[in-house]
Amino acid sequence: MKDLSAKKLQTITLIIASVASFITPFISSAINVALPTIGKDFNANAIGLSWVATSFLLSSAIFLVPFGRLADIYGRKLIFNAGLIIYSIATLLCAFAPDITLLIIFRIFQGMGGAMIFGTGMAIITSVFPKENRGKALGIVVASVYAGLTMGPFIGGIITKILGWHSLFLLTIPLGLISLVLSFIFLSGDWREAKGEKFDWKGSLIFGIAISSLMYGFGQLPGTSGIILTGAGLLGLYLFIRFESIQLFPVININLFKTNRVFAFSNYAALINYSATFAIGFLLSLYLQYIKGFNPQQAGQILVVQPLLMTIFSPITGKLSDRINPGKVASVGMALLSAGLFILSFINSDTSIYFIIPVLVIFGIGYALFSSPNTNSIMGSVEKKYYGIASATVGTMRLVGQMSSMGVAMLLFSIFIGNVEINSSNSDAFVASIRTAFIIFAFLCFIGIFFSLARNKKNNNNDHSGSSKIS
Repeated sequence: MKDLSAKKLQTITLIIASVASFITPFISSAINVALPTIGKDFNANAIGLSWVATSFLLSSAIFLVPFGRLADIYGRKLIFNAGLIIYSIATLLCAFAPDITLLIIFRIFQGMGGAMIFGTGMAIITSVFPKENRGKALGIVVASVYAGLTMGPFIGGIITKILGWHSLFLLTIPLGLISLVLSFIFLSGDWREAKGEKFDWKGSLIFGIAISSLMYGFGQLPGTSGIILTGAGLLGLYLFIRFESIQLFPVININLFKTNRVFAFSNYAALINYSATFAIGFLLSLYLQYIKGFNPQQAGQILVVQPLLMTIFSPITGKLSDRINPGKVASVGMALLSAGLFILSFINSDTSIYFIIPVLVIFGIGYALFSSPNTNSIMGSVEKKYYGIASATVGTMRLVGQMSSMGVAMLLFSIFIGNVEINSSNSDAFVASIRTAFIIFAFLCFIGIFFSLARNKKNNNNDHSGSSKIS
């Protein structure tokens, strides 16, 4: 509807993006709580259950950058709506999956639809909102993500206990349809600043193969096939960077990383942050149920503390990043996360939930301080024609980081307990594996503080920093 005022368009766009941003994290966090139940239904081991979460992340990471680029060329609304349709259909299929293999396959298609949503949502918000209000708007969208994370464990635990895990998927379909209808009716912009440019299919294919090999190989470590595939993935990423550097219309402009310091180090910080933090919910969910004996509902009620605080504080920190250098705000958040992970590395079989809950509080505040300001820093550092790819790049960093985090968890499971179900006979080994994971994650997050601070060494202006150097 082209007669909408700028203010109304901003409000409606924010509602659409927020609803769409709520769906995926809701499912992801709810599934974390339901994994033991899914495992019982399908007789799946710990590594198989890990792939229920990882398959979605892998698929999203493969398709995020290509769809972000396609959105810049053919229109962000078009890709956004197509993503909602694909995601809703895949979600319906997940609800009726007859075995663990098909569930993982359907989650892959879910990831494809999610990539189309991720790669355009933040770009559309950035296109519609002026820079003085952008951080607040992005903070609200991020808060919607965390609201999904908040309600996922709580509602997911209740639904899994009463109706079964299949119902978790069915619940989100109406939300996707609502966002889709609102988008068709009210969003009139195409936002095609790169219209007429060619799409780099070869680069997209190289990227997809490389990232698939890397992450699947990482999940197979320390086996020989894992070493070979991981090495092939790293080589593929190197070849991708070399190939993209000589393309006239690359799927991702490598110069953004070479000449735009704010863009580069903000993305590096995001990669490290999510590599160090995503598996926390997965590991604590298994710990609370297998070691402490809580049911899914009880585990969800405990884990809800972290995303609840993230939901409350993200709009505040987003607005704060409109006034204060967002890189500095994000660095404080990274420091808090590092401290929380270090504390959690002392966990054992006798650890009280009253030890865990305060750490979840630290995580919640730390996440809020990092995520919204860091996203604002990235989106504000490029010109309009790169909004789609910038949104997709930060999404890719997030998802690759999340996959890496799950990869570390799966690797440690393989080393400590092997390819078997978690039970009383290997509970000590399981606790040792998650304690080791938290030590590794704490170290990563500590290193991430310096990457986050590095963006502030030159050009503290977070609006189009370095974009003038990009041709």
